[in-house]
Amino acid sequence: MRKLAMAAAVLFGIVGMAQESNSVLYKISGNGLKAPSYLFGTMHMTCDATIDAATRKALEETKQLYLELDMDDPAMQTAMMGGMMMKDGKTISSMVSEADFKQLDKVMTEKVGMSAMMLNMMKPFMLSAMLIPSLLDCPMQSFEGELMKITHEQGEQVFGLETVESQMAVFDAIPYQVQVDELMKGVRDGFVNDKKELARMMEVYKTKNLDAMMKLMSESDNKLNSGFSEELLFKRNRNWIPVIEQTAKATPTFFGVGAAHLGGDQGVIKLLRQKGYKVEAVK
Repeated sequence: MRKLAMAAAVLFGIVGMAQESNSVLYKISGNGLKAPSYLFGTMHMTCDATIDAATRKALEETKQLYLELDMDDPAMQTAMMGGMMMKDGKTISSMVSEADFKQLDKVMTEKVGMSAMMLNMMKPFMLSAMLIPSLLDCPMQSFEGELMKITHEQGEQVFGLETVESQMAVFDAIPYQVQVDELMKGVRDGFVNDKKELARMMEVYKTKNLDAMMKLMSESDNKLNSGFSEELLFKRNRNWIPVIEQTAKATPTFFGVGAAHLGGDQGVIKLLRQKGYKVEAVK
């Protein structure tokens, strides 16, 4: 289930970047903070989730880890299962042709080991998320997993900026038909385009160039990437700011969120600066 949470998160984490310094690690200070906290932009699924020295040092200087979700929560699996289903008894088979559903069934069975009929009432986005590991030409790694490992080694706790329920609710706000159309687009072309885009994103992430990430995603033909930034990113960013403020004032904290949430006029970096905090890139 943790892998599924990471898979679901990857579609949050690769959407809509914006201008900022070439860094994915930022120090938060000032505005009454007794000690600095850190903000780190992750890529939820990748081939290389190595934590560099600067990031390790930031983890050592802080006392707890906040991710988008509390991935140590034993209740996460139950909460996620409840949020995966479409409302009003909607089914994927009712939104696609019989031939398309058969093709989807073949793909899900081969790549996930579950028939499409078993997943028929799930939000189409969840099926897309389940398929993401198969797009990698390597064993899957996750920055969240590595951050958690180090945090556990330090004897510290992991928390979440939002609940599973609130994250899953985002995909009730995005039309199910849009989700299934994007899913079937990948199914029909054997996920060739999706695989190329994910590979390019991993390469760009290594450069820590947020502008380049923004350009890459703005050129994507996936409507989830280009058409729903308000639901996927901006609303969530705004909801996180009070949590980040309250948490950082109480305890020096390492915040790890999808890199897409960092930059831009409605990104976490600028929103914190607007609140009076000094947010500076750590090279």
